[in-house]
This record gives sequence, C-alpha cells and structure tokens, in this order.
Amino acid sequence: MNLFICTLAFLITFCCFWNVDGRPYDAIIHVENGGPWGYWGKREYCSLGHATGFALKVEPYQGGKEGQDDTSLNGIRLLCKDDSFISSMVGKWGAWSEIHQCKPPNKLVSFSLRVEMPQGFGDDTAVNNIRFLCSDTSVLEGNSHEWGHFGPWSPACPGSTFICGIQTKVEISQESEDDTSLNDVKFFCCKN
Repeated sequence: MNLFICTLAFLITFCCFWNVDGRPYDAIIHVENGGPWGYWGKREYCSLGHATGFALKVEPYQGGKEGQDDTSLNGIRLLCKDDSFISSMVGKWGAWSEIHQCKPPNKLVSFSLRVEMPQGFGDDTAVNNIRFLCSDTSVLEGNSHEWGHFGPWSPACPGSTFICGIQTKVEISQESEDDTSLNDVKFFCCKN
C-alpha cells in the first residue's frame, strides 16, 4: 500500500508540476539600466517557435502641466511564430501600438531599453522605449517616448537560440502619487 501511495504521489507531482515555469529555455538575457520600482510578473513563453516581432502599450504624453503624470511605456507584447501574442505583467494606461516585425524567417535575438533615470521631485517614467535586434542584424525600434537614453545592448541569445519568452517588472498604480508602470524586462532564449 505504501509503494502504491508513493508511486501515485510521484505521478501526480510529475504530471502536475513538471515544467511549471513554462517551456524549457537555454538562457536569460537582460540589461542593467532598468528602473528600480515595481514587481516582477509571471514568465510567459511562445507555445511554439520564437518571437518574430513585438508591439508596445504606450500612454500618450500627458501635457507636462502640474499634476499630470506620465507613465510612457506600460507593456510589451511579443509576436510568436504562430501569430499569437504573449506578454507578462502590463500597466493599466495607454493603448497597443502597431506590430514591428523582423523580415521572415528572422527572429528577435537581443534588445536595448530607453530609460529615464529617477527624477527626484520630478515626474518619473522609468522605461520609455525598447529596440530589438533581429537575427539578420536589422534593428526594430518601438514608437514610444524619447525621455531618457538607450542603454547598452543585452547579450545576444547564445548559439542557435532566439527570444521565446518574456518577464516584465511593473509598478502598480500609486493612486495620487507618481506612477512609472514598466520598469524592467527579461527575455528567455530557446532552441526550438
């Protein structure tokens, strides 16, 4: 009886919790200039293949008047090979932009973030834009705001791996305080 219970417990654990975190990946790529606020969301992966493009959720410029709060970039969606989209945590402001896509059959392999450093008593926005390097070395740049500066490129996905997953760090609404929304991102590289 004990052997049966142990075997059953192992099978339930293996079937229900194997690969809980999503598909297997070979590397994580990130940059060092992300913003300091917020919490990491759930990892999301393309169910098949790799990411070939992206879209951004951007809040329009709020006018720069006293009491106006800009958040700029609120989310990143990856376009997967099967034409599905994946995203991790996303802020509540703004609308999704058009899709930026590598020329087929190329895929996303590296990225760089445009980040505004903390403003002290000013309006913080953190991450404002992103650009990606495609496997043919072409560059795709988002259509978000120009506050801050682009930092260094991340390492490229190693070997014959390509971006296949995403995890974002987002600050939730601060109510009447200064909001920043998207602060950082990591991407996951997979072979297949």
